[in-house]
Amino acid sequence: MTTVDPASVPLPNGDAPKSQVAVRTTNLPSIKNAPFPAEGNGTFSNTALAGLVLGVPYVVKRMLPIVNRGGTNTYWFLVIVLGLPVTVAYWTIMSMYGPRKNERLAFPGRPQSEYIEFKDKAFRAEWEGKKIPMQIFHDAYFEGKVDFKGDVLDVMEWRHDWAEFKMTPELFKYVFTVLIPDVVVHSSHQDEEQVRDHYDRGDDFYEWFLGPRMIYTSGVVMDNTREETLEELQDNKLALVCEKLDLKPTDKLLDIGCGWGTLVAYAAKNYGCDATGVTLAKKQTAFGNQRIKDNGCDPERARILCTDFRDVPAVKGSFTKIVSLEMAEHVGIRRYNAYLRQVYDLLDDDGIFVFQVAGIRQCWQYEDLIWGLFMNKYVFPGADASCALNWVIGRLEGVGFEIKAVDVLGV
Repeated sequence: MTTVDPASVPLPNGDAPKSQVAVRTTNLPSIKNAPFPAEGNGTFSNTALAGLVLGVPYVVKRMLPIVNRGGTNTYWFLVIVLGLPVTVAYWTIMSMYGPRKNERLAFPGRPQSEYIEFKDKAFRAEWEGKKIPMQIFHDAYFEGKVDFKGDVLDVMEWRHDWAEFKMTPELFKYVFTVLIPDVVVHSSHQDEEQVRDHYDRGDDFYEWFLGPRMIYTSGVVMDNTREETLEELQDNKLALVCEKLDLKPTDKLLDIGCGWGTLVAYAAKNYGCDATGVTLAKKQTAFGNQRIKDNGCDPERARILCTDFRDVPAVKGSFTKIVSLEMAEHVGIRRYNAYLRQVYDLLDDDGIFVFQVAGIRQCWQYEDLIWGLFMNKYVFPGADASCALNWVIGRLEGVGFEIKAVDVLGV
């Protein structure tokens, strides 16, 4: 981490902080450098939360004579009854008053008006001059009540100077009425409804920000000396995945959650393998099969199937190579092991499985939670990207996979 002159890190309006210090995590032109990396308040502690959930009912039981007469069953009843309000209270207080991750870096303390512009009088009256909870801000932005001043990315890099990442009633409502039920259930019918509502809204809509490659998962930086184009990053990703798969013409490839089928078409055309992609989205299926045709691939050697991954014929060793890129988030915690076991059974004994997931740091902060809920609501409905890397590796090894390599695609 390199400390830089404050004047070299401009504010959104072009001014430099006068007496502040910012840092860059890299000096590479290919990477957008945040002046305050991971600077949210309130580092979350599972241990502290568990202690409160178990400890508060114990204290209540000891303090109230009428309750103290009960035995172990009474205690566990209190855990169930008080667990939710204790969790809400802990998350609320810690997200508001928890210590910053790194207090060595000071915020600029610039006026709110340097960053955002109010469009709605009522919203201005409520929040002018105050730090706005991010959930309230992004919902208001979608409703046209507030706007950014200057470049959105620049303003968001300084978000901790004008916004805060605390839990709000709306977020708690979403967690307990939408997120948790979705994560627990994850039935075939639910997944089909969510996927088709989200991904079948129109290929042209997605092409506006995915570009002609139509690749929804992260790209990969290969040249640190310059800022690569979106298409280059996506092509890098395709090449890297196929390299890790060590594809050969004799291989049978399965892409679970294949999206618009770009990887299937790429692998079939460039490596001559037999490639199959599965997706629940009807428009993705049609788009992918057309792309395969346009690439001149033999339809007997490449295809996109509109089906649930659970309906892939369970013939042991059916595929020599399997890939799952940011699809397991839609499986749900309850079915995670079953999903990996299914992949393990479908894969040849000497096969290769390339598995990419979005996750959360084990020592996570409330900013991670707020953005995770944002992604779940607006970007990946029904998805759960809250799993830490060591948890994912444990699940993979638990069903029988041998881990060959682990890469972190991020800064």
